[in-house]
Amino acid sequence: MRLRFIGKDPESGDHGCPAVWVDEDTQGIVVQGVMADAETTARTVADSPLPAHEGVVWLPKSMIPLLRKALDGAESE
Repeated sequence: MRLRFIGKDPESGDHGCPAVWVDEDTQGIVVQGVMADAETTARTVADSPLPAHEGVVWLPKSMIPLLRKALDGAESE
């Protein structure tokens, strides 16, 4: 897997989280974020089952520009 780093949350300071990458091999998106709390996870499971190998992460609004950049980068390949 070849990952192209897009960026990290500009408001996170030195904490290093959340962040986003584009998988250069599959053009998929890789996201690092805060694990969602139990209430948020329970609400998501009501709409979509959550298998053991998946997780729910929360991203702040400040990540929207980086997610757009990652999506645009994945589509342009």
